[in-house]
Amino acid sequence: MATYRVVQVPSANAPFEMAEREVTAPAPGHVRIAVDACGVCHSDAGFIAGALPGVSFPLVPGHEIAGRIEELGEGAAERGWKAGDRVEVGWFGGSCMHCTPCRRGDYITCVNLKVPGWAYEGGFAESVVAPVDALAHIPDGLSAADAAPLGCAGVTTYNGLRRSSARPGDLVAVLGIGGLGHLGVRYAAAMGFETVAIARGADKADFAKQLGAHHYIDSAATDAAQALHALGGAKVVLATVGSSQAITSVVEGLDQRGELVVIGATDDPLGIAPNQVIMSARVIRGHPSGTSQDVEDTLNFSALHGIRPMIETVPLDDVDAAYQRMLSGKARFRMVLQPN
Repeated sequence: MATYRVVQVPSANAPFEMAEREVTAPAPGHVRIAVDACGVCHSDAGFIAGALPGVSFPLVPGHEIAGRIEELGEGAAERGWKAGDRVEVGWFGGSCMHCTPCRRGDYITCVNLKVPGWAYEGGFAESVVAPVDALAHIPDGLSAADAAPLGCAGVTTYNGLRRSSARPGDLVAVLGIGGLGHLGVRYAAAMGFETVAIARGADKADFAKQLGAHHYIDSAATDAAQALHALGGAKVVLATVGSSQAITSVVEGLDQRGELVVIGATDDPLGIAPNQVIMSARVIRGHPSGTSQDVEDTLNFSALHGIRPMIETVPLDDVDAAYQRMLSGKARFRMVLQPN
């Protein structure tokens, strides 16, 4: 019987271990994917810690998967897929199709969302089986290693901006220029926004300009909200940092009817007073990744505009080093495993 390797976590916060799985035929409506690259996302830490509801062990993490279809389950060909297709599976790993959000066509808010590494074994592996509604085509202009992080980090920032109220020419700020933010700045500039990068430290100014930012605000040296107002007030602030204090600090930099789009995950409450949003009719909105079609749109936009994530690649055997480097914040900016 043929086998493939996976990296699993046997129990909450236990060390990674290599294991083998038997190759079985994919179920109807599913495909088997040979994994060429899988991003290591900060969200993986929640699964590995067992901190999310329904997580079971042993766990194979990984929800930024890029690879090639090896085998099709019944019905997959009728959906337009074939062996050899280069595909991406991101945070959106399929939906239930029957809950109220799904019946309304809002698949990304499916109450039974099938996140890889949560609902089924993820991409820290040589092979993975995924439902066909999770698949996005990878364009020829993107390598698997570049495509992988775009299935979560990329689509989240891209969708957060394109589904915002901002229009070309509007002042749009990206709070943080790390793993999410460095993509956010590039997407914002490519979408035609007057782009502001906000981060801590004067040393990041040149990097922000290299990403395409028209303005840089050093929040360690100046009040970011006041600086945004001096530029005319932001139509949108895309908050990519996981700091409620930092997110709260930019609210007053929004223009009238400005929009705060929050994609930086944290459990800490935002310290925003009702009067900060009432009088200026400001909007605060959370944004959750995107469907497989949104991922495909992100990949195509990235290929068209030459946008690539900043990545460090490592072999699957070095998964622990990659994971620890991601947790430490020392990676620039996305760690990517290459199993094959």
